[in-house]
Amino acid sequence: MYSRRNFLSSAAAFIAAGVVSKAGAATLPEAPLMDKADTQPPLHPPNGRPYYPVVTLNGWTLPWRMKNGVKEFHLIAEPVLREIAPGMKATLWGYNGQSPGPTIEVVEGDRVRLFVTNKLPEHTTIHWHGQRLPNGMDGVSGLVQPPILPGKTFVYEFVAKRSGTFMYHPHADEMSQMAMGMMGLWITHPNDPKQHRVDRDFCFLLNAYDVDPGSSTPRINTMLDFNLWTWNSRAFPGIDPLVCRQYDRVRIRIGNLTMTNHPIHLHGHEFVVTGTDGGWTPLASRWPEVTTDIAVGQMRAIEFDATDPGDWALHCHKSHHTMNAMGHNVPTMIGVDQSAVIDKITRLIPDYMVMGDTGMADMGAMQMPIPENTLPMMGGEGPYGSVEMGGMFSVVKIRKDQKPGDYTDPGWYQQPEGTQAYEWTGEPLPTTRAPANAAAPTASETIMLDVKKGGAHGEH
Repeated sequence: MYSRRNFLSSAAAFIAAGVVSKAGAATLPEAPLMDKADTQPPLHPPNGRPYYPVVTLNGWTLPWRMKNGVKEFHLIAEPVLREIAPGMKATLWGYNGQSPGPTIEVVEGDRVRLFVTNKLPEHTTIHWHGQRLPNGMDGVSGLVQPPILPGKTFVYEFVAKRSGTFMYHPHADEMSQMAMGMMGLWITHPNDPKQHRVDRDFCFLLNAYDVDPGSSTPRINTMLDFNLWTWNSRAFPGIDPLVCRQYDRVRIRIGNLTMTNHPIHLHGHEFVVTGTDGGWTPLASRWPEVTTDIAVGQMRAIEFDATDPGDWALHCHKSHHTMNAMGHNVPTMIGVDQSAVIDKITRLIPDYMVMGDTGMADMGAMQMPIPENTLPMMGGEGPYGSVEMGGMFSVVKIRKDQKPGDYTDPGWYQQPEGTQAYEWTGEPLPTTRAPANAAAPTASETIMLDVKKGGAHGEH
């Protein structure tokens, strides 16, 4: 749902370095706000040149107005309250009511004018990550422009010179502001709508937060030990599925603004990397993959044909990144017999549960009491029980009867008979193992290795 703010006074409009007409800043365009964390329908262009729109996972596209042939947007940098997943909200900073901010979609060759109003408690700027533009529009505070002070509005204006997948984020107190969630996607579509055309075009940003259980504000000085790994500031089971029609050509655009790399892995299909920060990859340079590693500050666009129906996992392949609210000092209890102390502990802590002695799966299955405004380490119910995932995890749902342009969740996939793994109920298979008390090999049975050093590396 959009709500709107009108800014009718031009007195607060301060022009960033570069050529911006006074007429262009005479009135401010409206600044739509988003108050939902659900994936919004694609915004088909109501004016300007045509393009095939993207779908922002758990996000939305910022509307614009056309003025004398210029596409005008209005971003508001402000504190926001973002639902990370049902049961937890985080106090973040973002744009137009959300973190990340709304996706900006333009066409190659568009002249764009962006009004940026600062409603943060400190100054800010915006850097248009990956854009070719005049130096004074690059958004680096102190280097190419003065900062945007609280309550002020700056104007950025340039031509979108090349198509591709880009980002925007502050270049002022960057550590604090990006750690608080200030970022957004920028998509420049090709001048020819038929170029690089796909049937479904998804996009999202990788981000991470360190929020103590029971609190809501991220610890901005954290360098590596984050406990919430998110896509568009959402953690599974709060991340929406990517819904596709069978045989669709699907593109997924991913940008990384965390503090580490992320190997993104797709089940059931292979894909090719068709775009990077630098533009579209030539056909001759592409090869099939099922995992692509996305480094910090990088963008990747992957494409595949959705040939096989089902509910296919899409996730970061770093196992800790598919967990929620992780405690880094939790001891490993696997193999520890706690029966001797359980009675004593429950006298002091009646809600205490023995967990982790056989692994961590019971953390997802048992409803252990947790502090308010936090998330269990893993969760999300599937048709066969707990999915035992969190963080950077979602599902690509491919259906034969999904209508073109329909992104509604079709529910869980029903596997055809004979295509699902099942329990063996016959005779147990014999196993042969060395006895636990087997004697160590004797000296005569021990294999001796004679290692010789030589050559140029003899001193190693």
